[in-house]
Amino acid sequence: MTGEHRLAGGFDGGAVRVGDTVRRAPGPWTPAVHALLRHLEAVGFDRAPRALGLDEQGREVLSFLPGAVVGTARPWPAWVHSDDALGQVAGWLRDFHAAVATFVPPVGARWRNGSAWRPGLIVGHNDAAPYNAAWAGGRLTGFFDWDLAAPATAEADLAFTAFGWVPLHARQVVAAEGFTAFADRPRRLRLFLDAYGWAGPAGAFVELVRDRVAAEARGIRRAAAAGDATYVRMLQHGVDAALETAVAELRAGIAS
Repeated sequence: MTGEHRLAGGFDGGAVRVGDTVRRAPGPWTPAVHALLRHLEAVGFDRAPRALGLDEQGREVLSFLPGAVVGTARPWPAWVHSDDALGQVAGWLRDFHAAVATFVPPVGARWRNGSAWRPGLIVGHNDAAPYNAAWAGGRLTGFFDWDLAAPATAEADLAFTAFGWVPLHARQVVAAEGFTAFADRPRRLRLFLDAYGWAGPAGAFVELVRDRVAAEARGIRRAAAAGDATYVRMLQHGVDAALETAVAELRAGIAS
C-alpha cells in the first residue's frame, strides 16, 4: 500500500499511518478492543480512535487522532507538566469512565493482560500516559494505543494515569522527562483528583498507586516469561526495575 508513514514510539512498533487511519498488526485482544471502541462511538465519546475493521493485509484499522505527541525525545515539552494539561487529562478520564460504565464485553472477550470482566469493573485504558496522548491547539484530543485496555477498577485506571501525569514515577525517570518539581507533587495530585472527582484522602490514593505500579511490574515479568516479545523488550530496557524503584520511593513520600 502506498502512502504509508511509520509511526515512532512504544515497545510494540509496527504502526503506520495511511491517510487519516492507523494500521497495525492485530492480536488476540483486538476484537475485544474494537468492541470497546465501537461502544465509545455509540455513546458519543469522541476522544478515542474509531475502530474501522481490518484492511486487505489483515491489519487492524483505526482512525487517526489529530494533534501533536510527545514522541521519543527527552525531555518532554514543558506544557506536558502544566496544571492545564493535568486538569484536561483528569477530565478526559472522568468522561471516559462515565462512557464506558455501560459497556459489557462480548462473551469470551480476550484481553492482552488476561483479565476477566465481572460486574463492578470497567474496561480501563490502563495506559493513559503522556506518550499515548494527542494534543491540538493546546487541547487534549484523546488517547491512542488501546492494546492494554482490559477489565479493571476505575480506581486502578485512575491510579496509573496519575502515576504518569502528576507524575509519581521514579525521580530519575521523571527528571529525564523534564519534571523536577518534586515538592509540588502533593498539590498536583490533589488538583488531579479534584478535577476527576475523587474526594478521598491523598494518602490513601498514593497507596492505590503503589499497589497498581507493583502489579504492573509483576505483570511485565509474567508476560515476558510467557514469551510476549513486547514485554521481553520492556524487561530488557529495565521498565520493571524502574517501576519497583517508584514503588520504593512512593513508600518514602511523594514530596521527598
